[in-house]
Amino acid sequence: MKNAKFITAIVLSAVAVTGTSVLAAGPGGREPVSFQDLDANKDGQVTQQEMEAHRTARFSEADTDGDGQLSLEEMQAAAQKKASDRVTRMFENNDANKDGFLNQDELPKPRRADKMFDRMDADNSGGISEQEFADAKDRMGRHQKKKHHKSNANDN
Repeated sequence: MKNAKFITAIVLSAVAVTGTSVLAAGPGGREPVSFQDLDANKDGQVTQQEMEAHRTARFSEADTDGDGQLSLEEMQAAAQKKASDRVTRMFENNDANKDGFLNQDELPKPRRADKMFDRMDADNSGGISEQEFADAKDRMGRHQKKKHHKSNANDN
């Protein structure tokens, strides 16, 4: 019984640390914050205190009830706000004729779609067979495993 409580406490602590790190990461979660965002006093140096202040501000922004803790609902709301803000920016950036709608021509083009298709079409037939699709999926899975393994090795 003690072990179950201990394990639960560790898991909850890990989730809390990971969640606040994501919130501190900046817009989009993956995008790093800018130097200017971190350099609060604009002296050309980022101190440990400025980094911690930025992290605390991000936490406080998500802690809407001000209780010093993030609930699941608060974290979901913060993530939803980020997603909504990202979609709004994408819409504003792509609505070329400013009519309040995106048509097919205004949608962002997939960046590497042609290259990916060509890579999957191993026999250059102009089409992707079921086998070519399966092979590409297998290569992608191996690549992801290798990438995941490499990032875990770098964490140690």
